[in-house]
Amino acid sequence: MTTGVVIALIGAALATILAGVGSALGVAMGGQAAAGVVSEDPNQFAKVLILQLLPGTQGIYGLLVTFIALSQIGLLGGNIAELTTKQGFAFFVACLPIAIVGLISAIYQGKTSVASIGVVAKKPDQFGKAMLFPAMVETYAILALLISILSVTNILK
Repeated sequence: MTTGVVIALIGAALATILAGVGSALGVAMGGQAAAGVVSEDPNQFAKVLILQLLPGTQGIYGLLVTFIALSQIGLLGGNIAELTTKQGFAFFVACLPIAIVGLISAIYQGKTSVASIGVVAKKPDQFGKAMLFPAMVETYAILALLISILSVTNILK
């Protein structure tokens, strides 16, 4: 295995690890708030569950970029490419947007979800409005996902 492949694999791993850690933290924050609401009003379970799960998407995005990178490298097909160090660093850098933005946006989306869960606790009829706040944070994770996918898929062309 070449140095380029190793560097590319580190980037791919970071996409999953960092975005996944952010999602775990964000979902945990939401879960704590959701549990408090459900203990008082079990009828709000579905609404607060949706709000709790929103920060989990960044982990999925990181995993998606990792699968695409592994596929491009040839690791999933069994025919590993001979990457130069320069190409390895290109993969590494291409994975950074979703790794870093995924980590940070999931944590902040978790915090925003907690606030929205508080809205649902006090005014359940405002769920639609409450959901918009954490959804706005998602925008930046989606932008990072697009940049990482576009970058990863065009390195070896």
